[in-house]
Amino acid sequence: MNGSLAQLLVHMDALPRAQQRVEAARQLGQAQGAAVTALYAVMSSFVELPFAPEIGPGIAASLHDIDDQQRRLARSAFDQTLATPGMAVDWAEVHNDPMMAAFAQQALYADLMVLGQHDPSSASSSGVPSDFAEYVMVMSGKPALILPYAGRLPAVIGDTVVIAWKPSREAARAVSAAMPLLKRARRVVILSWSGDDEKVAGKRLDLRGYLRLNGVQADWQEQGSEPSALGELLLSRSFDIGADLLVMGCYGHSRAREWVLGGTSRTVLESMTLPVLMAH
Repeated sequence: MNGSLAQLLVHMDALPRAQQRVEAARQLGQAQGAAVTALYAVMSSFVELPFAPEIGPGIAASLHDIDDQQRRLARSAFDQTLATPGMAVDWAEVHNDPMMAAFAQQALYADLMVLGQHDPSSASSSGVPSDFAEYVMVMSGKPALILPYAGRLPAVIGDTVVIAWKPSREAARAVSAAMPLLKRARRVVILSWSGDDEKVAGKRLDLRGYLRLNGVQADWQEQGSEPSALGELLLSRSFDIGADLLVMGCYGHSRAREWVLGGTSRTVLESMTLPVLMAH
């Protein structure tokens, strides 16, 4: 993945922000020479509706009509986006539940997913669970570029990049996934609150050397000890730097068959004001 991206997978639903995801993926695909596929994946109305034995054929037909209408809205928005000049994007649909598992399986064959931040104001009409982004990252093992639901997207994603670094698997995977973008960035800033790596005698490896060998020059800003509200501070520092992309690991753990996000990851996913590239 350190050379360039070859395949992007964009999540589509019927909400207006899906168009921005497609356009952002087109721009990134154009810059990277990558193919782009938009995959429509939402829960059916049957799944979202609480079980009721009195649901009859008439109600079932109405629910099917609602799903078909939402799919047509999404396809219309997709076609409208592609009417503007730019690279071609393929269209695909998930027709059966569980739709998150189907999306995660398709992500196995992509270098990067392009997803949307969960918008709590549209949760009841989107057909997309609030934990969609973290679920498909964990299940597929693939990185995701997550776009905020509020505000305008930057004209170019990846011009000024902030890396939230600590010597961990998740952070290292995020940096590796972001390398094609880091190589094209005008400025890369590393924010670290975690202290040094483990001590190794002789010629030790570190992030500075890894980035340098990949042709990436970065400004390193040590931030001292890690604060309790690291998520808020990360977003604040990214704003001060003028970043248009934050690269970080997605942290969490399993508990009783449920994925529980770490505090920093949860804060960033809930309050993000800029695109975030995450990896688990």
